[in-house]
Amino acid sequence: MVRGESSVNKVYVALAILIVILIMFTFLFSGNQLILAIVESKYLTEGWDDSGDHFYDERLLGLEKQASIKYGLDDDYVYSAFLRVTTIKTLFTMSEEELLEKTKETVIQSAAEKNITLNETSIFKSSRVLDNGHKTTYIIYNGTIILNNYSEQIAILGETWNCALSGTSIICIGFAQVTDNSNNLGYNYTALAKVLGDREGTFVERFSSYDFIKDEGLIFNVKCH
Repeated sequence: MVRGESSVNKVYVALAILIVILIMFTFLFSGNQLILAIVESKYLTEGWDDSGDHFYDERLLGLEKQASIKYGLDDDYVYSAFLRVTTIKTLFTMSEEELLEKTKETVIQSAAEKNITLNETSIFKSSRVLDNGHKTTYIIYNGTIILNNYSEQIAILGETWNCALSGTSIICIGFAQVTDNSNNLGYNYTALAKVLGDREGTFVERFSSYDFIKDEGLIFNVKCH
């Protein structure tokens, strides 16, 4: 009789452990919904639009997720540019150092994929506060690319932050052509200013252009929570 009771107790213990595990997994999955960071359509002006290039991936049975949206400048514009906003949801939020390192790696990889010669010694790193209140870290590189047999100057940037309200990490990767030597047009920061601009004019001094005082800058207005 004692042995029978012992077996029954073991079954109850096993069932209790199974129930606890199920509850834990239910909690993890329910709290792991991905809130996608986006640029709202009202800020997609001056030739910018959702390019339709979207990405989504899951790992660890859906406990880790990553998604991105690419925004681009219409082909009618001489100076090409794009911005990719990536949202990452992990079991444990990445540190600022990890995010910055991942951002650097992504910038370098993106440059290589587009045949951009990246001047890695030109890196400029700093921080700012977005309209949503998040303090970010950003990096900007200079680069060159051959277009129509002419060497054109490119600005490549990465900006990143953690959003505690949505439990996500955000990485923005931007690219903007700033010269058009094939048409003898020289420097033009209009596209880059649309990507980077903010009402504080954070980048005015660096680029010697007041175009960067812009309430509707794309990254400045990313919605992540």
